[in-house]
Amino acid sequence: MSAAAAPASEDRGWFGHPRGLSTLYFTELWERFSYYGMRALLLLFMVEPASQGGLGFSTRRAALIYGTYTMSVYMLAIAGGFVGDRFLGARRAVRFATVLIASGHFVLALHGLTSFYAGLVLVALGSGLLKPNMSVLVGGLYRAEDPRGDAAFSIFYQGINIGAFLGPLVTGFLAQHEAWKVLIASFGFAPETSWHWGFGSAGFGMLAGLLWLRATEHRIAHVGNPPDASVPRPWGKLAVVVLASAALFAFATLADQPGFTWLRCSYVGVPALLVVAFALRGTIASQRMAVALVFVIAATIFWAAFEQGGSTMALFAETLTQRKYSGWEEIPSAWFQSIGAFFVFTLAPAFAWLWVRLGERQPSSPIKFTLGLALMAASFALMVPAAELTAHGLVSPWWLVGLFFLQTLGELCLSPVGLAAMTRLAPARLAGLVMGIWFLSNAFGNKIAGLLAGEFPASDSSELAAFFETQALIVGASAGVLLLLSPLLKRWMHGAR
Repeated sequence: MSAAAAPASEDRGWFGHPRGLSTLYFTELWERFSYYGMRALLLLFMVEPASQGGLGFSTRRAALIYGTYTMSVYMLAIAGGFVGDRFLGARRAVRFATVLIASGHFVLALHGLTSFYAGLVLVALGSGLLKPNMSVLVGGLYRAEDPRGDAAFSIFYQGINIGAFLGPLVTGFLAQHEAWKVLIASFGFAPETSWHWGFGSAGFGMLAGLLWLRATEHRIAHVGNPPDASVPRPWGKLAVVVLASAALFAFATLADQPGFTWLRCSYVGVPALLVVAFALRGTIASQRMAVALVFVIAATIFWAAFEQGGSTMALFAETLTQRKYSGWEEIPSAWFQSIGAFFVFTLAPAFAWLWVRLGERQPSSPIKFTLGLALMAASFALMVPAAELTAHGLVSPWWLVGLFFLQTLGELCLSPVGLAAMTRLAPARLAGLVMGIWFLSNAFGNKIAGLLAGEFPASDSSELAAFFETQALIVGASAGVLLLLSPLLKRWMHGAR
């Protein structure tokens, strides 16, 4: 029997796991390399003056575009998962997604506003198609009773973060480092074109992932197949999913327009109303749904702060952080985007060990969410004195290192716990819908993060300190409310952890 056809229980050819896991591991690693490598440059490129090769956008305009783009990636994952399940099959969906993503990065490497927006659209479409279907393929390698399944996702998560760590280092060097600008100038290229070399390297990263996928795709030939050709495709349901996604996008766009910004309250307000509605029904299923929606609200608040790493913190690193030391070339500000990923793949094994070690004594999901929010609040509180010190000049990079360390601790308390909680709390018939709502917490969190970054007051240390302090208080208050609600939420979970 070939490796490709071997049952999951028999295939242990890659460190005790199916060989197909190596296919997905390295494909995802390169995809995350390209995504985070490009994202580390995106806002910085938009605010860079045109004379230096950037687009010369205001911070507010650039942050709005950044937030809309990152929101779109998660919002499109709902339709992407549906297309993979009911039309293409997960394997073919991933193949198409890698082509779209690579194409988008190469289009971004071209000069001009049209190519810039077209590149963002292609990358967003590809990422939305790839994200849910990669997880389907990983899960498909294992039978339901296979104990290796949880470990496989941990290994897969490590690959994600290795790619996210390496991407900004490479793209940041090519886009911002003086040594690279001098080198390309010696070959006759204008130094200010270095930004496009950075975007292009993200494209080559995704191309490497595509080539690896095609070369080793036989290892996953038994999973992610298209639906039976004899079964009619649900075009009507697809139209509903696409139209619903388009309506959400239009709603978020409308909320950015003068006179309609009050609509942004609905990002948290609508789930809050649904919590009350489900809680009042009083059944076990409805109370569990109420808890799931409370977690969605908490996650939206968390991501709204966390996802400023590529916007607010990128601006802080670029304009207010000491990056040049005697005898050293100036450190590219994009490199700071690798710190969080480094902490994730170094700390995640310790967290996994801790939860297993604690067993039944480990904190409940509501308490873990509370810890995640509290650590996020602490990270912004840490930046208050850093902001005050900017009145006297550039500040030490260790402030940002501390921020990303605390945020990573918070992420490890909340993100994997949230995914697991959604699967346990959702009624079987609504599992897909609830996971889609979880993706929306990421989407709207990213959108809010962009809006907040648009208010970044780099030129006034007092305003900057107040900017960080306000967010620390809001997130901290959210943690306090969740802590008070935890006993009630634990009862409403009815035994689900």
